[in-house]
Amino acid sequence: MPANRSRSKSLRRGITVIAALPLLALAACGYGSKADDTDTAKVAAGSKKIDGLDSVKIGYFGNLTHATALVGREQGLFQKELGATKADYAIFNAGPSEIEALNSGSIDIGWLGPSPAINGYTKSNGKSLKIIGGSASGGVKLVVNPKKIKSLKDVKGKKIATPQLGNTQDVAFLNWAAEQGWKVDAQSGKGDVTVVRTDNKITPDAYKAGSIDGAWVPEPTASKLVAEGAKTILDESTLWPDQKFVITNIIVRQAFLKEHPKAVEAVLKASVEANKWINANPGKAKAAANKQLGIDSGKELPANVLDPAWKSIRFTDDPLAATLNTEAAHAVKAGLLEKPDLKGIYDLTVLNKVLKAAGESPVDAAGLGTS
Repeated sequence: MPANRSRSKSLRRGITVIAALPLLALAACGYGSKADDTDTAKVAAGSKKIDGLDSVKIGYFGNLTHATALVGREQGLFQKELGATKADYAIFNAGPSEIEALNSGSIDIGWLGPSPAINGYTKSNGKSLKIIGGSASGGVKLVVNPKKIKSLKDVKGKKIATPQLGNTQDVAFLNWAAEQGWKVDAQSGKGDVTVVRTDNKITPDAYKAGSIDGAWVPEPTASKLVAEGAKTILDESTLWPDQKFVITNIIVRQAFLKEHPKAVEAVLKASVEANKWINANPGKAKAAANKQLGIDSGKELPANVLDPAWKSIRFTDDPLAATLNTEAAHAVKAGLLEKPDLKGIYDLTVLNKVLKAAGESPVDAAGLGTS
């Protein structure tokens, strides 16, 4: 949807304000919740510190789309690869707070969605972060009240929730609505369909109260709504080639990557091991992710939410770089982002080294890698 210059300026200002709002349900203090230090992972006798570091600070969300980090932690894989260098963890509610923590040095490496990664990279003129690996694809659905919406065309005129203005799901829904020929003002959310920006933690209550007719949301929020009587009417993966699109990447502070490549390699090795174990042992991996989620949030997901949510997420080391570029183009089309220069946002050198050692194929940066 084209937008004039003044509106684009207003939209960008709106994104800056909204970016401070929480995206997920976990409580946090400061940049993120400092995780409990009572991990079961033990340091092997005779282990040495990597790059002379006392610790590596790792950030992630308490979300199933960050299950690579959840499983890697619960299984002790990060600590195993880091040896006598301690794996420290911080749990975040939203991308903007994790980017802030990365920029301040409060974390070194993190699991993060595509939109905040793009915003963090562009706002720093390409100086703050690098995407160094993939983690997950999919796990986003349009779920609706079946009494009010029988088919996709019935979405017109209804109230649909997205997590926050300008976030990954918000951009995806605005783009999908535009492809239906519907007009929506991106900033206000008003138009042929009303977009209601609602924190994921209260979206199920908003649905039960009837203040929204559906939601375009990530897992496990989508499955929580289904458990309340909603129906999945569209899985976003069906809109993408090969049904793959990036939902979670691994990012690193650029200075940390330059100064401590061996530590970055250790974390990426653990991530690759975690994804391999997840894909080979889906049942055990699901239980491990939920166990860690319960430790982090104080409550595990019930089976009627966990099971369908887990099935819709694919775990991959490939960052699916071409889809990141497409997601950025959708944000530009909606008037939520000026055309960004993403050249250099990826540095997959260390990941491809790890993949080669594991006998796996290298992954591609789709022309957006470090030259």
